[in-house]
Amino acid sequence: MNRTPIARVLKFYAVCLAVALLFAMPREALSHGGAIETGEGPKGPVTLTTAQIKALGLQTAQADFRPMESLLRVHGEVSPLPEAQSNVTLRFSGIVKAIYAKLGDVVHKGDRLALVESRVVGDPPPTIVVTAPMAGTIDARNIIVGQSVEPDSVLFHLSDLAKLRAVGRVYEEDLGKVHVGQAAHVNVLAFPAEPFSGTLIYVGPALDPDTRTAEIAVSLDNGKGLLKPNLFTRIDLVIGKTDAALTIPNNAILEAGGEKFVFVRDGGTFTRSDIEVGASDDQYTEVTSGIVPGDEVVTVGAREVYTQWLTGGAMKAEE
Repeated sequence: MNRTPIARVLKFYAVCLAVALLFAMPREALSHGGAIETGEGPKGPVTLTTAQIKALGLQTAQADFRPMESLLRVHGEVSPLPEAQSNVTLRFSGIVKAIYAKLGDVVHKGDRLALVESRVVGDPPPTIVVTAPMAGTIDARNIIVGQSVEPDSVLFHLSDLAKLRAVGRVYEEDLGKVHVGQAAHVNVLAFPAEPFSGTLIYVGPALDPDTRTAEIAVSLDNGKGLLKPNLFTRIDLVIGKTDAALTIPNNAILEAGGEKFVFVRDGGTFTRSDIEVGASDDQYTEVTSGIVPGDEVVTVGAREVYTQWLTGGAMKAEE
């Protein structure tokens, strides 16, 4: 007997639903004979055997106390200090006869940079040796041999890169949290494993009327010579500090439906616990409610446990 078109369509969607449910199950659960028990009503704890825990590769960490900083994060870029830069200029007209320094050279105050012959009449015409007015790196050279130069022409630009600054912008609503003298942590994309420490040295006196932000600057020590002007930065201003905050690793925290939660392990039982959080950094987050010191939270495999929790909470052991 031929099926009606409606019956064939219903069968097709039933098969699709069955396949979708099959692939929603963790591969480890299927390969080790685990069958998920789905139940009605509130979802309970997830129960796993030792073999299932090993198959899922679960790892845990204990909630513990550690110092934590409250951070205000802004983005910016590296820039030379205004007082650590200099234009090299002349007060007369002349012709460049020789150049002794090239772009990128590190020079000391008084080092020779160029030789310029004056247009003043003489036999021979007088020449002037142009020297460095300060120690620094030549980051601009605007002359070539034989070029005519005029008074106040910028021949070179020098920057002292031993001290730099990270410049960013703070939104109007955060201005009350920042002040000169605050500690800051600065990271750059070029060296993600090399954090830099600095101090907030400048808060702009006025807001940009379009962006509603004020400029800030953090001083940086560039003793290793890694930092370069115009590198993008992430600036974390320290706006608070706690000596003993209850913390867990960041990868233990899951979020769904606007709620943050973790799974707490007790032997082979994993219970969902909704949490409230405070300060955080790149590794840890402060937990203000929802767990207690010593709780063992899932760090690796938390999403797999969450999948089991969504389907009813328990997973049968292989018989």
